[in-house]
Amino acid sequence: MGPADSRSHPWTGILLSASLLTAWSPPVAAAQLTPSDILPDTTSKSLDKPTLSVSRSTVTEYQDRVTFYCDTTELHVTIRWVFQNQSLVLNERMQLSADGKTITILTVQREDSGTYQCEAWDALEFRSSDAILLEVNYGPDLIEIKLDSGVPSGEAVEVLEGSTVNFQAEAQSHPDPTYSWIFPNNSILPSTSGTLTIDAVSREDEGMFRCLVYNSATLLTRLGALRVHVLENLTKPQVEASSLDLVETVGPVNLTCQTAHQRVAVQWFVSDQPLLPSEHLALSDDNMTLVIHSPRREDTGPYACEIWHWGSRARSDPLTLTINYGPDRVEITSGSPPAVVATVQGKLNSSLTLQCRAASQPEAEYRWVLEHHSGVYTGEQLVIRALTREHEGICSCTASNSLTGLARSASVLIQVDPESSLSAGAIAGIVLGTLVAIALVIGLGYFFYSRKARWPSKGSADGPSPEATPPTSVREQVTRPSFDRPRPVYDNIPEPRGPMGAKKKVPPGLPEQFYEKEPPSATPRDHFPSPRKPPPKLPMHALVPPLSTEDADDSYETLVNPEPDVYCRINPSV
Repeated sequence: MGPADSRSHPWTGILLSASLLTAWSPPVAAAQLTPSDILPDTTSKSLDKPTLSVSRSTVTEYQDRVTFYCDTTELHVTIRWVFQNQSLVLNERMQLSADGKTITILTVQREDSGTYQCEAWDALEFRSSDAILLEVNYGPDLIEIKLDSGVPSGEAVEVLEGSTVNFQAEAQSHPDPTYSWIFPNNSILPSTSGTLTIDAVSREDEGMFRCLVYNSATLLTRLGALRVHVLENLTKPQVEASSLDLVETVGPVNLTCQTAHQRVAVQWFVSDQPLLPSEHLALSDDNMTLVIHSPRREDTGPYACEIWHWGSRARSDPLTLTINYGPDRVEITSGSPPAVVATVQGKLNSSLTLQCRAASQPEAEYRWVLEHHSGVYTGEQLVIRALTREHEGICSCTASNSLTGLARSASVLIQVDPESSLSAGAIAGIVLGTLVAIALVIGLGYFFYSRKARWPSKGSADGPSPEATPPTSVREQVTRPSFDRPRPVYDNIPEPRGPMGAKKKVPPGLPEQFYEKEPPSATPRDHFPSPRKPPPKLPMHALVPPLSTEDADDSYETLVNPEPDVYCRINPSV
């Protein structure tokens, strides 16, 4: 018997009982019993080996049915079925005959493939048939194509241009199928294995790769497909603006990342930092366009876009925008360091420089207008080399921007102090000289008067005294008004029209004929002193002006400037 004969037998308990009986001795007078009278006949013939047969040993899944039959000559035996050395578990697709000798699989599936046996059991032993292999053909199932060097991207796989690509087609099938590869250009590579290798893949290899799998046993064919995108080595993109003439708060403006590459991601940068989208800076759905709503002057950038995929990336050159704005508030400054002024004072014949500034892009154009001048002066600076009375009044500066169409203005009040162009030292010298001359005249007058009193003249004592004539020193000390003084010169202001004469006063105590009156329309070109008659002889006391306690302005020319550095000017008598 085979290994199955070692299984426990139902007669084991009977044999044990028989051994106990042999150990017991009955009385002599009793009848003698032998083991053969108690145990069954163990010398009978053993069971015959059953024979297993099958209707078809090779079947096709879902198409065929198969029947197994266990044939035995034994009558009083039990038939048991074994699958893959395990007791067969029947399912809904299997039918067993009443005598247990026939089993039918109605619809064969791939899991029914394997070895089958039948066993014949009696009360003492069992015998097993030879095994029969049932082969079930199936497939091919759905095909899966894989790439060892690609990156999945939706329903496609991306590979880098120039790389080596290995395709692997996998399909469940028995027996093994044959593979045929179909390239994107519809060329076919037949009767190959499930692996396809392409060295240095190029853009021409981009497209749909298909694999045709055929099972010659089942006569079934499956087609698998995989779309491949070949990613180029990226080149530098370019940022383009929808408009180059940008004005602040006038928009929007669109910046587009121009590139010939497809299937790339886009990232924007501003001032070399990743851009964070907002309501003011918005991105399109594909990130290819950046929209700047109501551009501001601080939105100049620079801007750059970067395109990338998993194998390469490239960034554009930065683009800086020019956003025109202004002019903003206009400020007029003067002095050093410059300070904003609303009123500026200058001395007569002194220079004055005004600066006009306003924030603007592009630089603003400046125009100056003086209240008492009809001309318009341009430039950021207004320079007056010699102030006159005509410069007094409102001075306005207007800043304009031709691109934004805006203009703003500011004004400053110019005040001119009436002060001579002589220095303080010259004025002090003139005053001191005048005082010395007066003192000298008084001294000489007193000297001659005393001498006259001591020494009588050669004439008769009763004769008339010689008439006193005014000393020449009195006349020489009075200066003639100068008409040869240079007239004011300006950088961007026309010369003033008409003379600027100063009103004169006659000091008390001297006759009016000692002072020359200026003609009302005298100019440096046409003024010539007219001939005069000699002044009449006056008594001695008339030659010297009496010292008055009144204000000094009554004795000298009216002051032009009430500052300490005042000077006086006396017209000559001749």
